[in-house]
Amino acid sequence: MDIRLIPMLILLYLLSFLDRGNIGNAKIEGLQEDLGMSSDEYNLCLTVFFFTYGVFEVPSNLLLKKLRPSRWIPFIMVAWGTVMTLMGIVRDFHGLLITRLFLGAAEAGLYPGCAYYLTMWYTRHEIQYRQAMFFSAASIAGAFSGLLAFVIAKMDGVGNLEGWRWIFILEGLITIIIASLAFFALHDFPETASFLTQKEREFVIFRLKYQGQIQGKEPGNIQVAQAEEFRWKYVLDAFLDWQVWVNVFVFWGIVCPLYGISFFLPTIIRNMGYTASMAQLMTVPIYAVAAILSVIFAFMSDRVGKRSPFIISFLLVMIVGYSMCISSANPKVVYCGVFLISCAIYPAFPGLVSWLSSNLAGSYKRSAGMAIQIGIGNLGGAMASNFYRQKDSPRYILGHALELGFISAGIIAALILVLAYATINKAREKAIEQGLDSQFTAEELSAKGDRAVTFRYMI
Repeated sequence: MDIRLIPMLILLYLLSFLDRGNIGNAKIEGLQEDLGMSSDEYNLCLTVFFFTYGVFEVPSNLLLKKLRPSRWIPFIMVAWGTVMTLMGIVRDFHGLLITRLFLGAAEAGLYPGCAYYLTMWYTRHEIQYRQAMFFSAASIAGAFSGLLAFVIAKMDGVGNLEGWRWIFILEGLITIIIASLAFFALHDFPETASFLTQKEREFVIFRLKYQGQIQGKEPGNIQVAQAEEFRWKYVLDAFLDWQVWVNVFVFWGIVCPLYGISFFLPTIIRNMGYTASMAQLMTVPIYAVAAILSVIFAFMSDRVGKRSPFIISFLLVMIVGYSMCISSANPKVVYCGVFLISCAIYPAFPGLVSWLSSNLAGSYKRSAGMAIQIGIGNLGGAMASNFYRQKDSPRYILGHALELGFISAGIIAALILVLAYATINKAREKAIEQGLDSQFTAEELSAKGDRAVTFRYMI
């Protein structure tokens, strides 16, 4: 499964994050000046992406299972690759604004779709390592984006086009080409996987169906590999589940710094006195180290079966990093602070996504819940797009202070989740001691999902 699924997903998300964040690289190559945009207009172009991105995530996740991943994911890739290519020929602020709106709609389905897709193959004690390998593509994209932008910007003047336009055009065309290959390289679900035997398919579905459950009656032998049927009540359950909405606040504590770094890191480094080319190159080691750490800590988290200790620790490290940035004008101190922040963000993000997915039982509820988490959570990107104003350069004290505020709120929300999960788990232990689990079969307990008395929340 690892060999068949993970490499292709890494490639797809690398392209997604590359196409989403390359506007930061294009900016320092002259995009804002050539289009005659003000700083506020540039920030608005960053912001509107997240409006359509947030709106289309839940519908996309539901369509993913209905229309098959091997068809839906390449389709949306072709859509955003086309939009990205066209972004390279916009002539003014309004053209860029419209293309960013369409880019948000097209890209909306990829990350929540792929994150949910992995939960249809791996159990909750295996998922973060795979999520991290997949999400490490974001930090690889950050490093690769700086190198690629450095090289492509040298095409300035080719075809009478500025260098920043070629960044959009070439990266968009690459996405379209890879999307064409993805039609043939992606697999759909365990129950239809051609590389698994019938017995292996039944085993994969069985262990996913009963994960998180303890004790209860034996379910007996499953003769046919059968997936869960869609019901609207599963979607409603996700919208009404308290843990999804508390989790959004933790998500904001991670995603606001993530997009702040993604969009403004080259600009922050450049404003420290470095040239545009050097600023592009100085982002590379930051993202490379972050990618390695995200995989290492994910492996550790899966091994110990805990999520919150790692997530809260990373949020605290981010506070240290931003405190360094806000308290010093020394370029070396600021660079070290940004380095610390990035090395905490990228391991924390897949940990948080895995934490919620591990605590939502039922395929469709998990699909909707993860889409809500990532969709509403990514509105943090809309906020972060306006944190770093040009008039605040080079210190960006307001932007760093706002990031600190969101991180602090994320820590509080994470502690609330830990306390609530521990309390519920303890209450369910007492219920089992009283024999309440014996009133249900394993099938009935599985149907109750994470509300079953035998279900244990992962902390």
